[in-house]
Amino acid sequence: MNTRCRAVVVPLLLIAALASAPAQEIDRGSNGAIDCTHLVGWVAGGISSRRLAHLVEQHGIAFVPGEPLARQLQSVGAEPVLLTRLRKEHAALGTSTTLCPAAVISAAALVHQKRYEAAQPAFRDLLREDQNNAALHFASGSIFIHQNAWDDALEEFSQAARLLPGLAETHSRLSYLFYHSGDVDNALAEARTALSLDPGNPEAYKFLGLALADSGQYEAALHALSEALASEPDDAEIYYDLGSTLRDKGDLPGAVSAYRRAIQLNPNYWQAHNNLGLSLQDEHKLDEAIFEYRTAEKIAPNEPAIRSNLGASYCEKEDYNAAVSEFTELFRQYPDWQSGHGCLAKAFMSKGDYSSAISELRLAVVHNPTGAAEHRVLGQALLLTHDDAAAARELEIAVALNPDSAPAHHYLAVAWSNIHKYDLALKENREALRLDPSADNHYYLAICLIKLGRNDEALAELDTAARIDPGQSLYRARKEELQKLMRVESR
Repeated sequence: MNTRCRAVVVPLLLIAALASAPAQEIDRGSNGAIDCTHLVGWVAGGISSRRLAHLVEQHGIAFVPGEPLARQLQSVGAEPVLLTRLRKEHAALGTSTTLCPAAVISAAALVHQKRYEAAQPAFRDLLREDQNNAALHFASGSIFIHQNAWDDALEEFSQAARLLPGLAETHSRLSYLFYHSGDVDNALAEARTALSLDPGNPEAYKFLGLALADSGQYEAALHALSEALASEPDDAEIYYDLGSTLRDKGDLPGAVSAYRRAIQLNPNYWQAHNNLGLSLQDEHKLDEAIFEYRTAEKIAPNEPAIRSNLGASYCEKEDYNAAVSEFTELFRQYPDWQSGHGCLAKAFMSKGDYSSAISELRLAVVHNPTGAAEHRVLGQALLLTHDDAAAARELEIAVALNPDSAPAHHYLAVAWSNIHKYDLALKENREALRLDPSADNHYYLAICLIKLGRNDEALAELDTAARIDPGQSLYRARKEELQKLMRVESR
């Protein structure tokens, strides 16, 4: 296993985006205008107030707003740009006012308060009474996303698209859901459908960018994200996605810059602090990375990914006391958390606590049974405790899982040699040398050949090792020692 633990990248959940859009077929109350239930459903579903204000301007409204309704809409998250647009519609429609249905406002308020467990049944009840309402399906799907109920979310947004195929945001959300499930082709198709309905839609460009990045098309992805930023230059979440794409592309300075801009726009954006920490850690700026993880932890103290990354950074910094403290607390709070056992094992090994290290490495193997590195490092630890037979078993698995690992072949050779299976050790030493023709591997092969009594071959290997690394006195000393032995034996 690498000494560096696998970092935990925090994915961003779906968030609203907005843009001006051409006229669309919008589900409506009377005469094609937007009714109050649809408007509130879309607010609850995360469509931005700016985007909704534009839709209201294009399609009009099928209700008469007033200050009581404005207070209702404020309670569910409507922003001033939408309220201002509605007041203009109010002036055009007359002076009498309308209130939205109380059950709709109540359900949307639960979403605004992030009380998703209570909001979901409230919207289910609303849909029972109005099952063909696309906006209620849209809101319900958004709640399922917050709950990580991906299949349910896909069903709701599919229903919304069937009932109202002309709303770009519905196709954008479907794009995100397909992206999340790994279906890049459908993710791209839905994002492009959204853009065909609304050519300037930043949410569609954002999810198009995510899908393109997932398929390795980084330049195209960056172009799509830049298009999203052209419409929404102050959207922290687009900068976050830009940072993640640049990080995946290997542009760490660019990723750091994008994450810092996201944080500048939203200082409480813990995911951006966390992923900025990852990028800084990749740049080996460990103190800066730790600062970002600590900041993220203050904002979101119950997110295990942050503590896991923090522990990994301490491990890389070789501050093993801090690493042990972080991982011990992490596994106390989240016993099923899988990442970090290798790092904790390294910390224990640095203290000479091999028993605890082996326990952690066994957990790492349980969590990732097909991980060659996990089996290899467990084998190495078992060698340190002289449990050579168990080490050989783990190292055989490591070699089977990754036949191209020179270290795995080398340590398996050590295990076979320790239990006097020199023919097997010779085979592994030769394989290690084939994969990595280093001076050390020539030397280890020579030692194995000596144990098999094949001194002429061993002498040639020691000579090669000394020639590759003339500064290593050990190779010359063993060569001279073997030459003396061979002269004595020849008398």
